[in-house]
Amino acid sequence: MRTIGHEKLSIKEIMAAIGLKGRDNFLNLYLNPAIDNGFVRLLYPDTPRHPRQKYLLTTKGILLFDQVSKT
Repeated sequence: MRTIGHEKLSIKEIMAAIGLKGRDNFLNLYLNPAIDNGFVRLLYPDTPRHPRQKYLLTTKGILLFDQVSKT
């Protein structure tokens, strides 16, 4: 199973990894809040709808991911 941990993943890849199917719900409930709170960033921040857009954890996100992964 792939995780966003230390990889660059697309929306489809993230959704598949966590078993979600509703794109709108995923964006509104998970991805956008994670971006707004500084845990996730876009690979192409100046072009949000870039055809090869990927998402990756920020330093803040990596620290949280590593902390949660240890438990």
